[in-house]
This record gives sequence, C-alpha cells and structure tokens, in this order.
Amino acid sequence: MILQARSQKIYSQKSIGEPAATAPSLTARSRPPRRSGGGGGGGGGGSSSGGGNRGPRGGGGGRDGGSRGGGGNRRGGGSRGPAPAARPESQAVAVQEAEAPPASLSGKIIIPEVISVRDLAAAMGTNPIEIIRTMMSYGTMASINELVDFDTAAIVASEFNLELERETVAEPVAEPGAEAPKTLRERLLEMEDDPTLLRPRPPVVTVLGHVDHGKTTLLDAIRNTNVVAGESGGITQHIGAYQVAMEGGRITFLDTPGHAAFTAMRARGAQATDIAILVVAADDGVMPQTREAIAHVRAARVPIVVALNKVDRANANPDRVRQQLADLGLQPEIWGGDTPVVEVSAKQRLNIDELLANVLITAEMMQLQANPTGPAVGTVIEANQDKRLGNVATLLVQKGTLQAGDAMVLGKTWGRIRAMFDYQGKPLKEAPPATPVRVTGLQGVPDAGDIFQVVENDRIARQISAERSQKEVTAQPAPRLSLDDLFAQIQSGAVKELNLIIKADVQGSLEPVVNSLRDLDTKEVSVRILHQDVGAVTESDVMLATASHALVLGFNTGVDPIARRQAEQQGVSIQVYDVIYNLVDDVAKALKGILDPIFEERVLGEAEVRAIFRVRGHARVLGCQVRTGDIRRDAIALVLRNHKEIFRGKINSLKRFQEDVTEVRAGFECGIGIDGFNDPMEGDVVRALERVRVR
Repeated sequence: MILQARSQKIYSQKSIGEPAATAPSLTARSRPPRRSGGGGGGGGGGSSSGGGNRGPRGGGGGRDGGSRGGGGNRRGGGSRGPAPAARPESQAVAVQEAEAPPASLSGKIIIPEVISVRDLAAAMGTNPIEIIRTMMSYGTMASINELVDFDTAAIVASEFNLELERETVAEPVAEPGAEAPKTLRERLLEMEDDPTLLRPRPPVVTVLGHVDHGKTTLLDAIRNTNVVAGESGGITQHIGAYQVAMEGGRITFLDTPGHAAFTAMRARGAQATDIAILVVAADDGVMPQTREAIAHVRAARVPIVVALNKVDRANANPDRVRQQLADLGLQPEIWGGDTPVVEVSAKQRLNIDELLANVLITAEMMQLQANPTGPAVGTVIEANQDKRLGNVATLLVQKGTLQAGDAMVLGKTWGRIRAMFDYQGKPLKEAPPATPVRVTGLQGVPDAGDIFQVVENDRIARQISAERSQKEVTAQPAPRLSLDDLFAQIQSGAVKELNLIIKADVQGSLEPVVNSLRDLDTKEVSVRILHQDVGAVTESDVMLATASHALVLGFNTGVDPIARRQAEQQGVSIQVYDVIYNLVDDVAKALKGILDPIFEERVLGEAEVRAIFRVRGHARVLGCQVRTGDIRRDAIALVLRNHKEIFRGKINSLKRFQEDVTEVRAGFECGIGIDGFNDPMEGDVVRALERVRVR
C-alpha cells in the first residue's frame, strides 16, 4: 500500500510541473524534510501553508506561519525566536530506547526483515512520531508497536535521506560427503552439555494402543482423576500431558488418541517420549491400530512396556495376546524376552503400581538426564485459542528451565509467557525438564509438534519468527525419496538403513515379500521393515514414512486417494508392483548404490629409471624409458627397487623433452616427477597405477 501511495505521490508532483524538493542533509537526530509553501520565510519563521521552509529542530515555522519554537506567532509570519532549550533527558531517552543496529561497511543501517516502528525510529535516530507521520503521508496508519516489513521501512528511511540494508543470517553449508544436516530439534537437543550440569529427570511416557482399549481410563486410574467423562464419546480427542508423583520419582504422561483418525498425533507423541506404554485389551487382542502403534514406536527406537488391560473380563485371554505380541517381535519377559507385560485392570485399579514400577525400572536403566540451566527448549504438545486466555499452548520442557516472562519462538510464531500453569491449573513460576506446562501470551497458535526455544528478548523472537515464515513461503519442496535416486540422497554415514513400509493384498503374499527383502540385509546396509500389513496404503503409512524417511512398497494392493495426495505433498514415494521379483530386484539395485564403493588398483604401465636430474632445490626428475603400457600424469606411482616397494606417491609432472604431456606410451622416453620422492636410484622401476571402482 505504501509503495502504491509513493508512486502516486511522485506522479502527482510531476503532473503539476513541480520539481521534487531536495531534502537537506540530515543528522542522526534530525527530522524529515517538510513540504514548503510558496514564497519565502525569513530564517526559521514562515508558514508551511503561507511561506518559508521549516527551520531546524526547535526553530522553524509553525503550522500556519508562526515559529514552532522560540519566537514567532502561531499564525502569521513571525521571525525566528531564540534557540530552544535543550531537550529534556526523558525525551532523549525516549528517542533512544533501543540501541541502533550496527551499520554496514557501506554506511547503511542494518535492520531485520521485519521491525517495529519503535525499533525503526531508534535505528534511524529519530522520534517514533516522525515515523508514524511519514507513513500517514503515504496513507498508512501504524501504531508505535506495529511491525513493518523491510521494503516499507526502506521507503520511510528514504524520506530521511537514510539507506537501510537487510540483515542476513548465514546458514550452515554442508560439506560434500558430510552427513545430512540435522533438524533444528536435533541441533538444540543434542548440543553438548557440561556433564557436571546434568541432573536426573523424570521419564516422559506415551500411552498408545487401539481405539477403546482403555488408554485414558488407565491414565485416569493413575492420576485419580476423571477425564473420560469430559471427552467426546469417551474417546480422547486431543493430546493431554500429565505428571504424577511416585515413591521412586515423577513420571510425565502423554495421552495420545488411539483411533486411526488421529494417527498423525500419535506419531508426534511417540517422538516426544522416552518410554511407550502399549495398551492392549486382553479380550480383543492385537488390532490394526495396535500394529501401527508398534511400528511408530519402533521407528522412534523407544522401549515398550505392555499394559495388558481388561484382564478382569470373563472372556479375557492373556496368553493368546502374549502370543500375538511375540509374533510381532515383542517377546514377553516371562517367556524369556525383554518386553515387560503387566496384566492390569484400569477400572478395578488392579496392578497399577506394578505397571508404574516397570516404567521406573526401564527409566532407571536408560539413565535419563538433562541440563536444567540455560534457556528452555522443548516441544509443543498442543495449542488452541481460548475465549478467555487467548492463544494457549501445552509445552513439554526437554532442556533448560522455562520461566514466566520468557520470550520464546514456537515454530513460525512467537510470544512472551504471561502466565504458566501445570496440568492441574495451578500457577507456576518455572518448569524444569520433563515438565508439561500450559502457557499464555502467544502472538499466534503454533502447530502441534513444533519446537519451542527461549530467546533473549521480544525483538529477537519477532525476527526469528518472521524469517521462518518468509523461508516457508520461498522454500522449495522437499526432494522425493525413491529407489531411483536413493544412493544420491543417502550419503555415507555412521549408520546406513533403508526403511521400508510393506503393504500387500493378502497375508500369503506379504510373508514372501518381507522374507525376500530381509534376505537382502547385509553388514554394510540394514534393511529395516518399519511396518508390514495387508490392505491398501493409507494416510497412516504415509505419515510414518514421512517421519522415518521411508519408502512405501505395495504388492497387488491399491493406494487410498487421500494417502496419495498426502504423499505428493510430503514427498513420499509409493511404488506398487504386481510381480514379487521386480519388487525385490529394484530394492537390490538400490542397495548396491548404498554400499560403500570398492576400488582396486590396476597397472597402467611401467618405466625404468635411466637418469636422475635435480631441479628446484631438492626436487628430483626421473629420466625414464617406458617399457610397458603407458605412464599418465596424476596417476599413482609405485616405485620398486629390487622388486620391493620403497615408495608410493603421485605423479605430479610428466614431460617429453621440454613439453608437459598427459601421457607417454611404451618405447618413449620421458621425465617423471613424483611428489615427495627425493631418493631415486638408476635402475628403479616406476609402476603407474589407477584406482578403478569395481562396485
């Protein structure tokens, strides 16, 4: 709008034949130039409508001909009065509330992508009222705390004869061959801490399972509260975070929905957790969402504790459920496995203490620690708009200590904590690691699963938020992961894995496909089957593939239209085959690309040293006769003396007489220079080698 107004303003000036007024040179404290009226006023006097230019600050013309400061009448053309008194200290402080950003080498003022009117005035060294007045002349109304973009700020600055420069943030550039860049969450949470600052923290536990298997009722029994009565149809509609105190310590719980409609929320809960409680009904057994939950937890590499619920029912069959779990790879401890399986009854409050004891034992084995000092970092569990409190978010602190009044960035939005409450609604002043809190004072509603980070002040928070929003607009779509370009996208790293999600039409087809793919597993490359099931490819499969960077392979099965659209948006590759051999063969070819390349050295030719020449100090040039093959510049040189290797280096120079050449064939003489070889003897043999990739 201000750009359009500026163009109209310039056009109107030219259309009436008036040359644009040239603004005088302004100091850091001067005001912008004012339009002059006709005629001339003496000194600082004169009227903006009837005469004279406005004089310098404190003197100058009044609005209708009088002097603004010192002498002169308000109306009529008075002469300039005496110099005004010095500005009070309070006004000077108001003008310079914030430190001006540093100037670039070109003398321009550096500002961020977005800036408030107050901060812009401080950067330009003027009063915010002058900024607002200038924007009003372009038809834009703005308050002192309103944010303006860089282009608008640049136009305003031009009215003050000042130039601005956009502040840039350097992004880390990955070196060729290096590991894939880590996400913001990984960089923040994996920063090295002083071991002396680490303290034990409570475990974060996610409760997963099939719909209506009793997850919320189990948490209700643990917390001794009644949540199910307040849910729609007795089924959890959003993620809740709770914390309970036990004799062995505190435990933080995340209650995720179990039905298929909220599969994405369940996956996000598994990413934020340390331990997963898998709730399985003893009368129902393993169901489709149970298998999906197991796949999500395994993808996150989170230990599982199974709560065998509803054992008080007459048709309960715990042994059958244990067998189903064992078939899925969760071998119960009583059968010699490593998966704790506890028989509980949420309604009867049966064996709840035993379940929690197993959770604490598992947490103790994991030795969970965090640094409670420094700025807080964590995950947004849920967020919404409350009619009374405004924008509200439930946060899980994972590092540092969150305090009331902290400025923070949450994904693409920001805020300053006005109030902070625990899960029971009690006010909190601070929250250590593994503590769920509910906060107010946000400028927007963040997305569930966003990472939050405490920053120094509101200005930095606004800047980071604006930059992230701008990057999202201009960001390129994520590259699609497919078998065709798998080698190009999976570079050499500490662990190499090919994550797969397999769907087939019937169980009889699924087993041979999975078995054939597992046979491709090698020591160098691990084929990891995250999830296998019968039926069409669904949204849940695409969501798991997105979170785990996996490929979705189907055999004689369809793809849900919604899942296909979601896959296109997320860059997930779905490939469906009708011949098992073609499916396995394509994966095998991709794995060959993932394998570390194997090189072997092949002999190009040999040359015998006939003479030795000294050049450039201690360097030596070998006068040779090529006996077999050819000698190439930049090849590997293996020097043999009495049939034994005495030196290995690189041929850095190759000459025929006085000319540099790239290759000399058998029967010709040449001069060979070998990098670092300074002790040659006549009769030595130089064998030229090249490295050839054989796989």
